[in-house]
Amino acid sequence: MARDEAPSNPFNDKDALLANVALLYYGEGLTQSEIAKRLSVSRPTIVNMLRECRDRGIVEIRVDGEVLAASALSRQLVARYGLEDAYVSRCRIGGDKPPARGESLAQLARVAAMAVLDVVRPGDTVGVAWGETIKSVADAMPRQPVEDVTVCQMIGSMVSDRVAASEDCAIRIANCLNASCYTLHAPAVLSSRDLAASLRSEPTIAKQLERLQRLDVAIYSIGNTDPDTHLIAAGIATKDQVADAVDAGAAGILCCRYIDLNGNPVDLPPNERVVAVEVDHLRAAKRKLVVIAGQDRLRAAQAILNGKLATHLCVDEALAVALLQAD
Repeated sequence: MARDEAPSNPFNDKDALLANVALLYYGEGLTQSEIAKRLSVSRPTIVNMLRECRDRGIVEIRVDGEVLAASALSRQLVARYGLEDAYVSRCRIGGDKPPARGESLAQLARVAAMAVLDVVRPGDTVGVAWGETIKSVADAMPRQPVEDVTVCQMIGSMVSDRVAASEDCAIRIANCLNASCYTLHAPAVLSSRDLAASLRSEPTIAKQLERLQRLDVAIYSIGNTDPDTHLIAAGIATKDQVADAVDAGAAGILCCRYIDLNGNPVDLPPNERVVAVEVDHLRAAKRKLVVIAGQDRLRAAQAILNGKLATHLCVDEALAVALLQAD
């Protein structure tokens, strides 16, 4: 009688080794140098193995979002701005030197990734925006399935030197949540008002945009209106156009659309050429997790908060302090 075949196993010896290294580091608390000595390899090898463990989902790190929202700064932000929750990231303790932007953004993204898991619930329809901050959040997301979640891309396809294609953010977060994903099959900004209007009326695109009117959760950031804004870097608007918008009262840039200090849309180019969620539809989302990096976005953050465009706010410590000190 033939022996039953052993069930197939997708893992191998390397996977088992990586898992053991992860247990030594995260479970037993050994240092990287101690593990390297124990396994007779170099410390950089252990560093690379631990990074591969995280990248491949062999080990996942999750911090309870409720704890992140329990700091004094968080509670003060909630009380002052009428938020449901606020999450404040901290890079350094003590010292006068502020953290580098890359270091600060990376920590903020990790905190925001935990906030996503705190905010998203089974059965939700989740809208995901684009930009450097949201891409960082997507990259920091652990694999944590949430039952029956749908993720929708909130802005059409766009690529810049700073950030990968806009659909990448939605797809990455959807994969981490084990959610279905609806990408927006259109450019974010068209060459003319008429072409944009025609494309928005196409049945497939119209149906995708309609989903964005009924979001349970929206995850997005806001850009400032400085000359180095991503809107200019991505070729979506010129410096003169942004300057004109500022003269007209624009305080921030939300999914390629300007808003004023009260969170109201400022109808100036490229607004009429954009294929993306409308500001009022963002406002209508039941839960709005807004992730904002840097004290230079103070005015933009105030526009979000004044306009009731956030129920959950994730900011770094410097911006949190600035928001609390603002008039």
